Amino acid sequence: MCGRFSLISSAAALEAFFAIAELERHHPRYNIAPTQPIMMVIAGDNSALPHGRNMADRRSLLVRWGLLPSWVKDPRDFPLIINARSETVLDKASFRGPMRHFRALVPASGFYEWQREGRSRPQAYWVRPRDGGLVAFAGLMDSLLAPDGSEIDSGAILTTKANEVISYIHHRMPVVIQPDDFDRWLDCKTQEPRHVADLMKPADPDFFEAIPVSDRVNKVANMGPDLQEAVEIAPEASAESDTDSDDDQMSLF
Repeated sequence: MCGRFSLISSAAALEAFFAIAELERHHPRYNIAPTQPIMMVIAGDNSALPHGRNMADRRSLLVRWGLLPSWVKDPRDFPLIINARSETVLDKASFRGPMRHFRALVPASGFYEWQREGRSRPQAYWVRPRDGGLVAFAGLMDSLLAPDGSEIDSGAILTTKANEVISYIHHRMPVVIQPDDFDRWLDCKTQEPRHVADLMKPADPDFFEAIPVSDRVNKVANMGPDLQEAVEIAPEASAESDTDSDDDQMSLF
């Protein structure tokens, strides 16, 4: 899964990588957690955007991390959906509409994952592109009109089976969209979900590197660059663990 990630690149790097209009505000974020605002990039000149938005250029916007489908009556009664399994995304009512109409890119510098199998205490890893640059996760967004009349933009990150570099840490990883495929993924006018299904696959084995880091990342209140400093892993005895769950993010508090 992807339960924490980071976005520390400069505004200029983001504008160039995603070919988006000038960012008004951007600050490095080292420990992004569910329910917080996250940046998403959407297609330009897209009349199918929520509530008829019409944007001439590829643009960025902030959405709540935790998808709220447009048909939800009371957000307080709906579970927090931060990830969507790409293998079953068209089978779930929460994702069918966004997958067809509101695909997006989630800019990131990398993500955090926790190794549990064989450990009495989970070991955190900072997983980043080997070149140290930006990465685009496949995202879905939707827009909900709340009972009080307010509009809530929200989104989720698509996940897939982990590649061989990540699988020893966790069995899932975010879907990565490469720059050459940005237009196709974001084009919800002519590209139906079946046309972009081939993009929802594990990243190439040499794309990411996994760096062991301290357990300070476990708390969302910790937000400094020290979270990404490498640490030495101490050996310990084997411990029973269950890696079949896809909701095993660390504590947000």
